[in-house]
Amino acid sequence: MPGMPPASRLPASRLKVVHVVVAGDIGGAEHFLVELASRPELSGADHCVALMTPNPGLRAFFGDAGLHIRDRGPVRENPLAYLWRSYGPADIAWLGRVVAEEGADVLHAHTFGSHMLAARAALRYGVPLVRTEHGVRHYRDPSCALLRHWALRHTDRIAAVSDFVARTVAGLAPYARDKIEVVHNGIDLAHFAPAPLPAADHPFTLAAVGRLDPVKRVHLAVEAVARTPGVRLGIVGDGRERAALENLVRERGVQSRVRFLGHLADPRPAIAACDAVINCTREEGLPLAVMEAAAMQRPAVAFDGGGMPEIVQDGRTGWLVNEDSIGGFAAAVAEASASRARAAEFSVNARALAEAAFGIDAMCKHYASVYRGLVRGNLRAAKTCTTV
Repeated sequence: MPGMPPASRLPASRLKVVHVVVAGDIGGAEHFLVELASRPELSGADHCVALMTPNPGLRAFFGDAGLHIRDRGPVRENPLAYLWRSYGPADIAWLGRVVAEEGADVLHAHTFGSHMLAARAALRYGVPLVRTEHGVRHYRDPSCALLRHWALRHTDRIAAVSDFVARTVAGLAPYARDKIEVVHNGIDLAHFAPAPLPAADHPFTLAAVGRLDPVKRVHLAVEAVARTPGVRLGIVGDGRERAALENLVRERGVQSRVRFLGHLADPRPAIAACDAVINCTREEGLPLAVMEAAAMQRPAVAFDGGGMPEIVQDGRTGWLVNEDSIGGFAAAVAEASASRARAAEFSVNARALAEAAFGIDAMCKHYASVYRGLVRGNLRAAKTCTTV
């Protein structure tokens, strides 16, 4: 079959992995992919991105990172386009050509839009499929339920970025439990090196880093800062919520204390300029921005939900908000800004946790093991079929 490795060989050096990405935004999954695919020696594979996006910025983002891209060309991203892509003949034929021409040993799916297409291609072309679950949002959305179980059943391995994600998937799809393993996202600890804290006479500053989407609930950060005199907020990122957030800042009269920094290819200067980061998402899988900030020796103010407690240890590396309200976040912001000495202590602890649990080398080596295990299993299956 096209794209299937010959049953007589397991590549002695590096495998070939084709990542299937159907996406419009540049988010955590896309940043994760760059970190993984740009380290072939550690991940044990050469990587190719089979890309379907309406966003030239995402195409440029992967290209600027030096990734090998097989580009489908401009595509639409809407429910009808998703259905056609998932069930129709054109995109799977294109992906089949990519699999064959690249000599793919493994397919790796990342985004909800890629799940059905990648599962169909893996089944048709005899290539094992791993999918990284970066979050659980699509499991909560009824509109994403169509053939969810079929795609899960035809995925060979599910890499969950946190224990929270693994538990959620296993709870909703018990039959997939044995396929799931936790592979924590990793951070380049040398790139995101510790940065000196702002001067003591500088206003206490928070940074919210991520795309401006309703699920990120950045409005809670704005409201909390508006209730905490003297505290400043830098908002790093862009997206469809920006206009609404700018209106909120004007309505609360905090234009002098809240700055919109837009999308930054390198968030390190914004993180270095803050005393702590703030994340208001209710159920994030394992937010890279908080991990990057921890590596740079910055604590976090965050909601006590999703995978956040796996990164932020309340009273040690940050402040977890139990009361999901403006008042709850405002109280945490007030506490964080009340003692710079305590915040500095949390900063050191945050870096230590990042070093102990979230290094990029460990993540890449874990995926190398996943890839190789899938290929071995595929070769065994092929040999069994040939013998029969």
